[in-house]
Amino acid sequence: MAERSKKTPEASEPEIIEEEDEISDEQLSDDVDDVVVGEVDESAFALPDTPGPQPAVPHDTTIVPYDPLQRYLAEVRKYPFLSKEEELRLFHDYQTTGNRESAVKLILANLRVSLAIAAEYLHSGADHLDLIQEGNVGLMQAIRKFDPSKGVRFHSYAAWWVRAYILRYLLNTYRMVKIGTTQDQRKLFYNLNKEKRKLEREGFAPDTKLLADRLHVRERDVVEMGQRLGSWDLSLDAPLGPDQDGTLLDVLPAQSTPADETLATIELRTLFRRKLAEFAATLDDRYADILRNRILSETPLTLDDIGKKYNISRERARQLEEKIIKRLREFMKKEVKDFELLKP
Repeated sequence: MAERSKKTPEASEPEIIEEEDEISDEQLSDDVDDVVVGEVDESAFALPDTPGPQPAVPHDTTIVPYDPLQRYLAEVRKYPFLSKEEELRLFHDYQTTGNRESAVKLILANLRVSLAIAAEYLHSGADHLDLIQEGNVGLMQAIRKFDPSKGVRFHSYAAWWVRAYILRYLLNTYRMVKIGTTQDQRKLFYNLNKEKRKLEREGFAPDTKLLADRLHVRERDVVEMGQRLGSWDLSLDAPLGPDQDGTLLDVLPAQSTPADETLATIELRTLFRRKLAEFAATLDDRYADILRNRILSETPLTLDDIGKKYNISRERARQLEEKIIKRLREFMKKEVKDFELLKP
């Protein structure tokens, strides 16, 4: 693993790298461009050594395994770092004429930046080549944004973009279910374990309150992120054990209402409808009409319509409606056992 590049006191990582998810190129541009990048020695991006070609074994017909990573490393070694003068010449050509060949030469000469930074995140469990690929996307973005007049070598500037794209990839693929949906959660995703180790080195017990104060987040967010980082996604189709045929889905409690409760509710509602018909039979024509067309109808008449129909005021129609509802409630409480269970 390549040694992590050292930062000068003036250099600080842009907040977007630590905290943002689903980062757009514009958001990354605003934050990375604000960073004063210190010079990083080219040795920080040295490629790992690989054994040279082995002598052929006579009569050996064994198929040599193909390692895409080693093949990629061999290709990257063909493109050494450019001198400062050559780098400036290519950037001038690319930025003034748009010559894509100059941009390609700059990218090929700095592919080892992605390799070195991607190696720092192998502990995450992500595929090494996937991390390198994301870093290369950041490298191409850095080509577009780099300003040679700042007096900084391109590989020092590009390292910020490479790291930003790798971190975004890790956040988006860490779990099947996304765990960083707010700004505070994204900050904790990258910094929680790092801050715990820092506090332990300083001699402090990394409790929830201290972590929340140091990271400027809520204690509840610290607890939730700790639980998420300490657990993994499980498939519902995964077997319960090596000698068991069932799956996790078989032992999950049903979210729907139990069948016996559903059946009891249906029977109760059927009884309610029958009693409702009996109640309507006890009313005179006007009350029965208001019950049917105002209280029980899916498209009820307005109080004004009822008032005009029976030549009464709107307030009187409201009083009649209220009276019918009161009588209906008293009737049902008397006739239907467990009537209160019908309330939504």
